[in-house]
Amino acid sequence: MNPVHRAIEVEGAMSKYEHSEPETVRTNAMRFSRRSLLKAGLALPSLGWTFPALRISSRNDSSFDPWIEVHSENLRHNVGEVSKRVNGRPILAVIKNNGYGLGVQNVAHVLEPLDPIAGFAVVKLHEALSLREDGVQKPILLLGPFDERDLEEMVAQRITPMVYTPLGKTLDAMSDKFQKPISIQICVDTGIGRVGVPHAEAAELIRDLAGRKSVRIDGIMMTFTEDHEFDQEQLRRFQSLCKGLAETGIKLGMRHAASSFGLFQRPDGFLDMVRPGMVLFGIYPEKEFRDMGLMQLRPGVSLKTRVIYVKQLHTGDSAGYDRQFKAQGDTWVATLPVGHADGYPRVATKGARVQIGGNLYPVVALSASHSVVEVGPESKVAIGDVATLFDWQDGSRPEDIASSCGASVYDLTMHLNPLLPRRVL
Repeated sequence: MNPVHRAIEVEGAMSKYEHSEPETVRTNAMRFSRRSLLKAGLALPSLGWTFPALRISSRNDSSFDPWIEVHSENLRHNVGEVSKRVNGRPILAVIKNNGYGLGVQNVAHVLEPLDPIAGFAVVKLHEALSLREDGVQKPILLLGPFDERDLEEMVAQRITPMVYTPLGKTLDAMSDKFQKPISIQICVDTGIGRVGVPHAEAAELIRDLAGRKSVRIDGIMMTFTEDHEFDQEQLRRFQSLCKGLAETGIKLGMRHAASSFGLFQRPDGFLDMVRPGMVLFGIYPEKEFRDMGLMQLRPGVSLKTRVIYVKQLHTGDSAGYDRQFKAQGDTWVATLPVGHADGYPRVATKGARVQIGGNLYPVVALSASHSVVEVGPESKVAIGDVATLFDWQDGSRPEDIASSCGASVYDLTMHLNPLLPRRVL
């Protein structure tokens, strides 16, 4: 028999793997607010439109489709490492961008019970609201923009706005409506030039807000540029501003500046609270940080799929668009149903390796929905085998994969397709 193609009966393969998923699974495909569903239900019939019943579950995903695993114990371990590093200061957990790819609700439910976690920060309002709708009770800071209508819903849902413009009159009106002071945090731009009231103009804005009975300032924050020399000047500007305001009796709440990068580079910026993101997920923002020994982080995420096809290529045969890979001799290749549409980086073909059966195989071709790995002269891989694109093991960590092919470690997790199933272990 010519072993050019290895085939299996698909239905038989399904029965072999259909019960292999972990029992403790939380799948976040799409979440809808009860409010929006009720509104839609009332409005659409009046237009004469009818729709099939909404399917929230994603259980119909193929057994071969890629999935993401969230390692709860590793996330808890990382919080402990950060807490030790900052001598027990409160941690405002930044779980923006869908929890750095792990799923914002998944991460919040794992972290909320932990004492060092003082609250959460997100950038998109829908993420903040989804956390409240999913039962998260700890404080939530919205780092992103909002309008007056958004602010009303935020106050109702106890979501704290990050403020850096003269919103005094709006806050007065909102306070009158809810009959309570509105909690805010103030963002100061000390040089990153993104958002925030410019540091030279901040005192005037803060004095105005602090002087209103409608406002309660819970915190004041800045963001480092991560330029070592300029960061020192940024911190000096911020400390000078805070000191001057405090001397006039203004209470600023919690001061915070250090993100994940700052935990390694700016211990003088730990202040009253720290604001990490990436390190909570067990990933070192820079390669050199891993060797510093300051924190022993464990990745809390993996991307996996199953082999869908195995075949032998002969000398001169190719794989991928534009013949990305050309066989220099007879070799076996395996096709995986994962590509850049799922968040796997296009540059993976420049050195990334995939773990199958305990061995690492190079990625040789990549498209939107498929990857091809070279197995070698012997056929060691079978259809249905689990393929790990990255996880928490040395050699397969996100930093390892990013370093091998020149990808950004941030892109590797943040760009994961939000529709992929997430399994919480």
